[in-house]
Amino acid sequence: MKIPPNNECPCGSFKKYKKCCKVFHIGENPKTAEQLMRSRFTAFILNDADYIINTTHNKNQDYTLNTESWKNDIINFSKNTVFIKLEILESIEGKDQSFVKFKATLTQDNLDASFTENSRFLKKDNKWFYVDGTFI
Repeated sequence: MKIPPNNECPCGSFKKYKKCCKVFHIGENPKTAEQLMRSRFTAFILNDADYIINTTHNKNQDYTLNTESWKNDIINFSKNTVFIKLEILESIEGKDQSFVKFKATLTQDNLDASFTENSRFLKKDNKWFYVDGTFI
């Protein structure tokens, strides 16, 4: 899937994609964990497995050096999921560790689902990475 640059970004920011998540997808580092969370949600919509892999901390349980297999898992998940909505409920930004509580609504196999997660992010070499999350 492609997102036209002038369309509203699917991350829920109400900004145009070209001024929101696209800047991160093409190489700029998110300044906050919330920006990273939003850009990862949009990357799943775009089937951008490379972005997901490159923004995942090596302490994440899915992290593997077998990136080809990992990439295939992400693409299969993304292709079989319709990402409907992301709502940021709380963002606690720290210097080296941050937390973002969000609610995601999606459809998979014609079943609507939503979940709430409190995600943890760590900053390494001045770049934010997704580490893990706890379902609420």
